[in-house]
Amino acid sequence: MTNTDKFIKAVKILKQGTEFSLVSPVDDESGYNKVLWNIGVDDNGSAIQSTTCPHSELTWTAVKTEMDSYD
Repeated sequence: MTNTDKFIKAVKILKQGTEFSLVSPVDDESGYNKVLWNIGVDDNGSAIQSTTCPHSELTWTAVKTEMDSYD
């Protein structure tokens, strides 16, 4: 399982229904800080995204701990 696969699985477990886009591999905190989190929808129906995660339970530390359990 790649780190990207682990990241996706960890986010789904920690906060089901979270929507995001990956612009680079999430191998470390630097990659985590590049994740585009969906935070809403604009008037045209397009996703509004931010690199600031809107979910307090999805810190890098929590996600990394969950990812490390998938060996």
